[in-house]
Amino acid sequence: MSRSKRKWDHIRLALETGLARTNGFADVTFVHQSLPDSSLDAIDLQTKIGELLLSSPIFINAMTGGGGERTFEINRNLAIAARETGLGMAVGSQMSAIKDPLERKTYEIVRKENPGGIILANLGSEATVDQAKLAIDMIEADALQIHLNVVQELAMPEGDRDFRNALNRIADLAGSLDVPLIVKETGFGMGMETVKSLLTAGVYAVDIGGFGGTNFARIENRRGNRSLSFFEDWGITAAAAIVEARSCHFNLPLIASGGIQTGMDVAKAIALGADAAAIAGVFLKTLVEDGLEALIEEISLIQEELAIIMTALGAKKLRDLHNSPLVIWGETYHWLEQRGINTKSYSQRIKK
Repeated sequence: MSRSKRKWDHIRLALETGLARTNGFADVTFVHQSLPDSSLDAIDLQTKIGELLLSSPIFINAMTGGGGERTFEINRNLAIAARETGLGMAVGSQMSAIKDPLERKTYEIVRKENPGGIILANLGSEATVDQAKLAIDMIEADALQIHLNVVQELAMPEGDRDFRNALNRIADLAGSLDVPLIVKETGFGMGMETVKSLLTAGVYAVDIGGFGGTNFARIENRRGNRSLSFFEDWGITAAAAIVEARSCHFNLPLIASGGIQTGMDVAKAIALGADAAAIAGVFLKTLVEDGLEALIEEISLIQEELAIIMTALGAKKLRDLHNSPLVIWGETYHWLEQRGINTKSYSQRIKK
């Protein structure tokens, strides 16, 4: 099967299988503040991922590219939406364009439509330094996103089966590139062991890519003749993965993703320790089913929801959410307790 056909299969099946809403955020509850001392018109949504300044913490995460005209149009519209709403954006894996120059335009269109935006290049952990530089130059990227997708590859009929030396390759990239290196998981969550290893490799930031959104094991099981059904419930939820990652390093630039759909999801992700929240599946669904204007309206609605929630909590800036008290309960509480993380510290925060 060609890469182009596989890319479109992934989009089609992502829309068909839907978003599970098992991201763990239902186990997180904010402590109500009756005297928030705040005003909606004073809320500031600016954030930083390291030194990358963003006007909004919401990020359009990697989705597609390299699948011909249909993925060209999707990336074009996503870039327009990012430009009109001030969002950062990551493209899908660019390996297809490195191997087939005819696919370059499906990625290059992003920078053409959004010349002043924050845009992330994207490759898998098999990438060499030379391939990474090609991907960055292709879209004049502000950073490179390396995705880790072991479970998807194992479930994919034509996927990789050898994952040796990935950390060494990531360390080579971190030491050789002129732009920041961000490593992301693709929907199965990043635990503290992985985060600690990435920190030793010199990685700039991580995207925990938690379980609870688009399920690539379910997608690959739909594509293949053999179903590895045990992988469909495999992973660390987005909520738990954020806490695990933050426990490794207080100042690590951290992006949350994995089934994030609403302003409340974004607020909870940031309150748990993330600096930004990346969304893919729900944006793709809106764009394909309802069009560009509907996507722009949805992004604006999520930003408005976030500002309203911050007002209720008395969080004038996004960093203030890191001090907002919240209670973690249910399966997420039990998971984190078993992993040696004191969840009580979240409920006993003092709002500054």
